[in-house]
Amino acid sequence: MSAVVHDRPVTAAARGGLLPFLDRRVLVALLPLIATAVFVLLWWGLKLLNGWNDVILPSPARVLASLSSNSSLLWRHGLVTLQETVLGYGLAIVIAVPLGVLIGYSWVIDKALSPILMGLNAVPKVAVAPLLIIWMGFGMEPKVAMVVLLSFFPIVLGAASGIKATPPDLIEMMRSLDPTPLQMFFKLRLRAALPQIFVGLQVAIALAVIGAVIGEFAGATKGLGYLITVSGGTADTSLAFASLVILSGISIALYYIVLAIERLLVPWAEVRA
Repeated sequence: MSAVVHDRPVTAAARGGLLPFLDRRVLVALLPLIATAVFVLLWWGLKLLNGWNDVILPSPARVLASLSSNSSLLWRHGLVTLQETVLGYGLAIVIAVPLGVLIGYSWVIDKALSPILMGLNAVPKVAVAPLLIIWMGFGMEPKVAMVVLLSFFPIVLGAASGIKATPPDLIEMMRSLDPTPLQMFFKLRLRAALPQIFVGLQVAIALAVIGAVIGEFAGATKGLGYLITVSGGTADTSLAFASLVILSGISIALYYIVLAIERLLVPWAEVRA
């Protein structure tokens, strides 16, 4: 007697996995929430275990209360930090992407500029912040400049690596069609480099937020970095943690905006989420 095998579609449960009964999109939404909940529980448990008061480590409930009672203050300072971040990040893209393309195209420019760029990247940016205040004053300019400094190098490296990584067989095939230099660049080299460029952009957006805060630490009268400094001086640790929560929210939101733009412009790239 022979066994009869019925053809059935392979489901997620049949394939197995960590949680086979859940759709991938549901997992993508749930996993960050689960990780956040675990982090908050660990935070609360660490505070209770050590018996720390709220000046040393405020409880999550105290931070939530501070977020609610200081919402207008956090909103006002958060908008300043967001503006500095977006302006500096945009300026870094305008400067770094063309420079990275030139480095990727020309080995002469690559050999000439790479040592300089690596040396500049090795300079501690925190040490530069006071100099920017001296050169540019206490306005928004030094904060934007600090954002540019921190986000510039990942974007340059991503653009240069993407241009250099264009598959040689595709270049030869394109040349057989006798394209113009602009067609070669826009139809092939740039499209092939976009995934690497967006990797650099995703790394840079988190550094951009850090750059804005470093600039505000060095000298500012507004912004979340300034608010953290002031709240630390008055021992209002709950407000400092609330500011950190807003900073994290800004960073996460900007990251997912960059990721959404990548999926719109580079639909052929591998999906990472």
